[in-house]
Amino acid sequence: MKLVIVKDYQEMSRKAAELLAQEVKNNPQTVLGLATGGTPVGMYRELVKLYQEEGIDFSQASSFNLDEYVGLSSTHPQSYRAYMQENLFRHINLPKDKAHVPAGDAKDLEKECARYEEAIHEAGGIDIQVLGIGNNGHIGFNEPGSSAESTTRVVQLTQSTIEANARYFASVEEVPTQAVSMGIKTILGAKKIVLLASGEAKAEAVRLMLEGEPTADVPASLLQLHPDVTVIVDEAAASRLDAAAAGSEDKR
Repeated sequence: MKLVIVKDYQEMSRKAAELLAQEVKNNPQTVLGLATGGTPVGMYRELVKLYQEEGIDFSQASSFNLDEYVGLSSTHPQSYRAYMQENLFRHINLPKDKAHVPAGDAKDLEKECARYEEAIHEAGGIDIQVLGIGNNGHIGFNEPGSSAESTTRVVQLTQSTIEANARYFASVEEVPTQAVSMGIKTILGAKKIVLLASGEAKAEAVRLMLEGEPTADVPASLLQLHPDVTVIVDEAAASRLDAAAAGSEDKR
């Protein structure tokens, strides 16, 4: 795992956007794996800027989002489809029919999970997957205990994840308790992975991901099993890493 420690959130966002833009430049038909939440907002902002200023062309690309809340329609303001529309999709020329988000309100969720997994396979797999990391080490909505063999499925959210996401809703009671999420095996199937983390609150999860043994108790630590992972963290998120190890990594 390549560790890149940057000064702050803005630099983290810019570097991540540059990595994604380079993938699209190198391969116009790139399949992007996209994440939601607070962490990648800045990256999307920088990616839109690159599209506007440098003409990065997404017209042949496609994307698959990690997850969606169960029970929310694509038009619900707190759905991840709405999040993606607001932060990225409406600002770039990615074809609408190639911007995939699981249908959290599907009548048959098991069938939807199988369909989504098959759609990723038919697209040739994900070329570069963007991830954040939860305070408890989750990636996507793969909570602690998730199997390394898990694929897209309905997951039960932990109370800590529900409380962390409550800031996006009027009250904690309104936060869905389940989500459709790519599994660990699906994520590890991506050719490249980029994980972003910012802030002191993520420091312990980052430490366990990088310095602990791979374990389902810290789902992000299973990324150690992947051959091409870049971890971009700001100084606050890197604050609990072993000083010698952090000092030897790529600081920019």
